Amino acid sequence: MPAIRSALSIEGDGPAVFLIHGIGASRHSWDGLVQALKDRYRVYAYDLRGHGKSPIPPPPYTLDDLVDDLEALRAELGVATAHVFGHSLGGMIAPAYARRYPQRVLSLGLLSTAAARTADDSARVKGVVKAMREKGVAPVLETLKDRWFTPEFAARRPEVIARRMQQVIDTDPDVFLSVFDIYAETEMAPWLPEVTAPALVLTGEFDGGCPPRLNAEIVRLMPQAELCVLPGLRHAILLEAADQVAPPVLEFLGRH
Repeated sequence: MPAIRSALSIEGDGPAVFLIHGIGASRHSWDGLVQALKDRYRVYAYDLRGHGKSPIPPPPYTLDDLVDDLEALRAELGVATAHVFGHSLGGMIAPAYARRYPQRVLSLGLLSTAAARTADDSARVKGVVKAMREKGVAPVLETLKDRWFTPEFAARRPEVIARRMQQVIDTDPDVFLSVFDIYAETEMAPWLPEVTAPALVLTGEFDGGCPPRLNAEIVRLMPQAELCVLPGLRHAILLEAADQVAPPVLEFLGRH
């Protein structure tokens, strides 16, 4: 499938940082972190195919398609090298990109993502996709909401959660399920040892699908990776706690 021309936002000046969002989200997931980065970096946040303002080619999509889109965007912008950070599914696209284009990547950020899943881990995530196919996306969203946000944040900022839920509902269901399939079926463990760029592997302490034990495995598999676990958080770290994500990201980028 040919690459698309992704919708993007550009902020700041300095070394390039590409930001890749997750399933049923958009580049605006990164808005809080962009505010912390833009004084020191030129930040490129873009919408995945089928999401936000990007074109919607007919699904299904593959991980290779999403890597192709990032490379097409990089080439169009004329960016020679960049730091590449991804959240959730984006945290799979980023290392897959670095594996194929190692000469383009200064460092990686793998935020709230998963590898080395056990059979039970895989069954759980595939079960969510199966339930959505059978019942529809909206009826299963309540389960995801509880996995994504802490109860304290849900009580304090219901409008943020309502906006996130609506964002999922507004995503073409075939697109949403296609990218969820990629997330559920991608197993990075066999090839992560080939990804040699320095990597920050960061997750929430209570992220059910991307827990610290799987992130510790990612760090074990990658030649130059380090682990950061944010206490008390679940999956939606960018929306709930960009202020907690920013310090380790800035510290890591400052060294690389």
